[in-house]
Amino acid sequence: MTIQNNELRLLPWSGPDGQPCYLSADNSGGYLSRLADNTETQQLAVAAELGEHALEVLRDWQTWPNELRLLVTDMAGALHDVRRVAISRGHRLPPTDPPADEGGDEGPQPPAVAFN
Repeated sequence: MTIQNNELRLLPWSGPDGQPCYLSADNSGGYLSRLADNTETQQLAVAAELGEHALEVLRDWQTWPNELRLLVTDMAGALHDVRRVAISRGHRLPPTDPPADEGGDEGPQPPAVAFN
């Protein structure tokens, strides 16, 4: 499915068959939109807390392999959620055109004096 800007919103959960769920709505203040916003906020908070926990676990040289395995499993789930949030929010950004004086996606250009 091709998603056009502002056409469909990728929701932060999957359907019963594991497929992505989309919301087609112009009203960003509707019940499902608010539920999705709250879910995304919770997913991002969990990922942040998990990142802090991971640093603590990795500092402890006596961490058991099973604890590391659980940590990596939880982090993989959080990464999946955060990626979905990023994709969803990226699709909802308004399209932008590069400034007329720039060539597009070449990134920042250092001044010529930097190369002598």
